[in-house]
Amino acid sequence: MVEVSVVIPTMNEEVSIGTCIKKIRKVFAKHHIDGEIIVADNSTDKTPEIAESLGARVVVPDKLGYGYAYRYGFAQASGEYIVMGDADNTYDFTDIPRLLEPLKGDAADLVMGSRFKGKILNGAMPWLHEHIGNPVLTWCVNTTNGSNISDCHSGFRAFTRKAYNVMNLVTNGMEFASEMIMRALTCNLRIVEIPITYYPRAAGSEPNLSSFSDGWRHLKFIFLEAPTHLFILPGTVLFAAGLLAIFLIWAPFNLWNVGLGIHSMIAGCLLAIVGYQITILGLFAKIYGVRHGLRPHDRITRVVSDHVSLERGAMAGLVIFLAGFIFMVSLLWNWIASGYVDLPLAEQDVVWLTMAVVGFQTIFYSFFMSMIAGSE
Repeated sequence: MVEVSVVIPTMNEEVSIGTCIKKIRKVFAKHHIDGEIIVADNSTDKTPEIAESLGARVVVPDKLGYGYAYRYGFAQASGEYIVMGDADNTYDFTDIPRLLEPLKGDAADLVMGSRFKGKILNGAMPWLHEHIGNPVLTWCVNTTNGSNISDCHSGFRAFTRKAYNVMNLVTNGMEFASEMIMRALTCNLRIVEIPITYYPRAAGSEPNLSSFSDGWRHLKFIFLEAPTHLFILPGTVLFAAGLLAIFLIWAPFNLWNVGLGIHSMIAGCLLAIVGYQITILGLFAKIYGVRHGLRPHDRITRVVSDHVSLERGAMAGLVIFLAGFIFMVSLLWNWIASGYVDLPLAEQDVVWLTMAVVGFQTIFYSFFMSMIAGSE
């Protein structure tokens, strides 16, 4: 058991790994830190030999992936505090004591080096990453999690072993950086940012990041972990738009002197059905996440848990369905009684048919919701 474990993932970083390890060794010596350096390596060059010659412990992950390399290295670490950083010398490992200070003072559970609060040197980050990629992805994380972090994708971080165990990280790719932040926020861990300087990569070192594919992995993970923003908000907007269209058609006035008719009614009802389906999908996702420990209860899931049951949902769906079904039966009866003459389609016909569809869906949604939530 040591005080600090520094974990570095590597893939063909022979140009810069030596510099990084030497900096860490100097920090350990200067600040009397009982530490270890673990290099999770999947290189085909001399990176592992250089790392071992400088006293680092090299481990070889059995799968590829940025996130998996980190998780594999963390599993080998024995430190009370864990520091993570890249092997391309873009982060200054002499800043390790600054990252550890809030942890040792019990002021944080996770400390992040913020490049955007600090300084990004010329040539250190491509323009696309600095002004579009990182800001957009950081905004997405903050928006979907109600946070205010300046640099969600900085790779220079430190955290306690207890915090790492609580986060229960599972991703294997570059989205690992987003996952750590989002899990920390979900678990109510204390996050502190400190300004750092971001340096250009060592000459001869090639980046392992793919701008668009890795950016998409981040974005996909962020929104798959945010059912409120992916499903519930768009679904609610569509549902409200559909109801508004229905109201405007039935209202005793014309909007902007334009008469809305049966086609607008059909469009409104379809919007309402689609919006209802998307909203319920979001609710399924939120309940599933709570059930499997991916996120805590929020106001929506708490209301559903406390007040919505299979019986209540199915009964509500049955009432809505029967209201529409009874009208459909009367419509069918009138059609038969008229000698099978085509009946003109009226606005109220569309509405009652829509109610039958929504009611029928609600009955089966209630059963599915009960399956996801589990029996109490």
